[in-house]
Amino acid sequence: MLKGINPLLNAEVLHALAAMGHGDDLVIVDTNFPADAVARETTCGKVLRIDRPAAEAAAAILSVYPLDSFVDDSAARMEVVGSPGEILPVQHEVQAEIEKAEGKAWPMISIERFAFYERAKQAYCVIQTGERRFYGCFALRKGVIPPD
Repeated sequence: MLKGINPLLNAEVLHALAAMGHGDDLVIVDTNFPADAVARETTCGKVLRIDRPAAEAAAAILSVYPLDSFVDDSAARMEVVGSPGEILPVQHEVQAEIEKAEGKAWPMISIERFAFYERAKQAYCVIQTGERRFYGCFALRKGVIPPD
């Protein structure tokens, strides 16, 4: 246990978050996502896990992880197949955690399912959650922490 660190952030996840640099992506995915196969193509090379719902995992990650404010696609969600404009409850929940962490409204773009798989393969790491609802898949691009 570490003081001030969300206990959902296990050692492997903390290591990956600390090792990532500005512009690196991480993906948070649900239990149905092909996480192992996709993670093998990432920089990390293996699946990391936070066995909680997607919004809880996102909140823990965002407690230490800044989002990239220099780009328009630093927060992304997987589109619902056949209904790209639909935003599901799990996606609303993660959006709320992003805005809470950033302290302001923050845009989240949508990415078509297969394009999301391709973005995930280029990510630094894949964090699979215990989320069982469909479309609990998100990409977050790391930003910077300015000097004091």
